[in-house]
Amino acid sequence: MTSSGLDRRQFLQRLAAAGLLAVPGAGLLSACATGGGGGGGGTTAAQGEKTATNPLGVPADLGLEVVIFKGGYGDDYAKAHEALYTKSFPNAKITHLATTQIAQEMQPRFVGGNPPDVLDDAGAQKIDYATLAAEGQCADLTPLLDAPSVDDPNVKVRDTLLPGVIEQGTYDGKFLMLNYVYAGYPMWYSKPLFEKNGWQVPTTLDQMMALCETIKATGISPWAYGGTNAADYIFDLSLGMAIKQGGPDVAKKIDNLEPDAWKQDTVVAGVKALEEMVRKGYFMPGSEGLKHTEAQTAWVQGKAAFYVSGSWLENEMKGIAPDDFTMTAAPVPVLGPGSALPVEAVHTQPTEAFLVPAKAKNVYGGMEYLRIMLSKAGAAQFAELTASVPGVKGATEGAKKTPGLESMSAVLDKAGSNVFSWKINTWYVNFWKSVLQAQLGNLLAGRIDANGFITTVQAEADKLAKDPNVPKYTR
Repeated sequence: MTSSGLDRRQFLQRLAAAGLLAVPGAGLLSACATGGGGGGGGTTAAQGEKTATNPLGVPADLGLEVVIFKGGYGDDYAKAHEALYTKSFPNAKITHLATTQIAQEMQPRFVGGNPPDVLDDAGAQKIDYATLAAEGQCADLTPLLDAPSVDDPNVKVRDTLLPGVIEQGTYDGKFLMLNYVYAGYPMWYSKPLFEKNGWQVPTTLDQMMALCETIKATGISPWAYGGTNAADYIFDLSLGMAIKQGGPDVAKKIDNLEPDAWKQDTVVAGVKALEEMVRKGYFMPGSEGLKHTEAQTAWVQGKAAFYVSGSWLENEMKGIAPDDFTMTAAPVPVLGPGSALPVEAVHTQPTEAFLVPAKAKNVYGGMEYLRIMLSKAGAAQFAELTASVPGVKGATEGAKKTPGLESMSAVLDKAGSNVFSWKINTWYVNFWKSVLQAQLGNLLAGRIDANGFITTVQAEADKLAKDPNVPKYTR
């Protein structure tokens, strides 16, 4: 459940508490109440006639404003999707904005009641999802799910989505956000480097530790990470191993803020593995002071053997990685024998949240834009332009694949239904940033040990669970 019914002043205060209020607030804080409630907000947007080719009833000549986070995926894919929209609605003027400052630029527009029609709410400066959901700022996208797909009128959009996409975007039983990218979070390595040295990708923690020692002896650091803004990337290794060993309920207990969730045996074992890696010098010196892009650059330059990141990595390093680097994905290892999930299991988290604001002028056009994104043509264009997998079944079939995209697709194919995720990083952004990331930075720098990390994070999670001012969600 979530709390709801906050006025505009409280909405802004909640954003500020989450570290997301980046615009002058003096005038805004005196604004009148929005009347929003928890879950999807109601809409009075115009709607046209519903037809077989226009099942959502999009007004044919109403303009569409699309705002895209221009990060690792760029915005060329969005321009391609907009071109597809124009084919269907040639009289609709499309306004395209690409930015990295989502919260700073879009937050005042939500407060003012004039948001865009489609928002890619992503990046470090995104607006907190849980706050938007709790305050009724997002249109309920159930009509999109129930609409026929672009490619087959007999198949609903909901039936074209990969596992977890609907769950990831659902708040209080309403589907509010389309997390379009089916991001996988594997270990990445250079296939030629491993072949040259005869290194085998490890499948267990013991194998990984042994390989790290071998790699270190060559003068190459086994791992790199970006400590200034993305230390939590490396946590995919620790928590990923823990969940594989103990099963998906390990993550659910953490997400649900259950007592002692961070003290589960497999979670402790995963954190202790990081502590041991720090103690043995398996992380590239200086990683603590690097941005993620700087750490990735050092990695593709051959200064480190492994890097953990999402499946956007290849596109983000386009033009930086050598042509023969052959970026290759592999699942993180299991902790040991008797794991609940097979080694092929992989952390997938539908990400890059697209939403249609409840107060948008063209709500149904926004939904239609998302429907086009989920078409075979829209998905294939995204895959080819970003080297990433969208959350649509068969999206990369026939697409021209880069080495990273091909290997990531193979990892997902081998995993099948053995995928897992966690939501604490999106449900409780402030906790993730101010507690988890901070303590992880201390652990990776050797300032605390595994016990100190677990004790602190658990204590802060307990405080969060008891905080009546933070909306709570459960899986």
